[in-house]
Amino acid sequence: MASGSTSNDDVWLVIPVYNEAQVIRKVAADAARVFPNIVCVDDGSKDDSADEIVAAGARLVRHPVNLGQGAAIQTGVEYARVQPGARFFVTFDADGQHRVDDVVAMIERLRTEPVDIVVGTRFAEGRSESVPPLRRMALRTIVFLSPRTRRLGLTDAHNGLRAFNRTVADQLDLMMGGMSHASEFVALIDHYNWRVTEQPVTILYTDYSRAKGQSLINGVNIVADGLLHGRMRR
Repeated sequence: MASGSTSNDDVWLVIPVYNEAQVIRKVAADAARVFPNIVCVDDGSKDDSADEIVAAGARLVRHPVNLGQGAAIQTGVEYARVQPGARFFVTFDADGQHRVDDVVAMIERLRTEPVDIVVGTRFAEGRSESVPPLRRMALRTIVFLSPRTRRLGLTDAHNGLRAFNRTVADQLDLMMGGMSHASEFVALIDHYNWRVTEQPVTILYTDYSRAKGQSLINGVNIVADGLLHGRMRR
């Protein structure tokens, strides 16, 4: 890395986890080879996710009941931001869709550029072809329906891969527990004038992640949740 910590000991990955026992050990262990500080928030899982997180060597925080991805991210960031030396924070999916190489590039931009938050985008450099058609349509619809998202220049606001600095971590206060937390992130960027940029990323749509998250109802829910940001405090 060009500057800053070469061991990434000032970076914390925050992984929300809900019933991901099949994959979370590998996801966390693979990420830990580059980013040693990982906190997984077990959001009321009914399977052995917690045991797998511990086996991977990651920090474990548990919600006794399922509160939703937004709540799990907020809990994880609150845990990470009080850790000694924490400067940078990453929201990282538990299902194996995100690439560690993309995180490396995003953190390097935080270290070297005047930005507060880097948001991954699937819609750059021809990468959108890998996105399943229903998901692609839903994500495009969210951008179309959100003048704020367009004004900020964001093309993929529901991308779960984000990297940000302490300014963002200290001010982050997500109130929406489900998928609508992504729209709330956009509202907070706008409200606090966080300096934002996008990073082209590759999402790995595995058979496992497709089975969990690419149904028709999920696509509809993404659009519906995206519309909810109009009722938020910001």
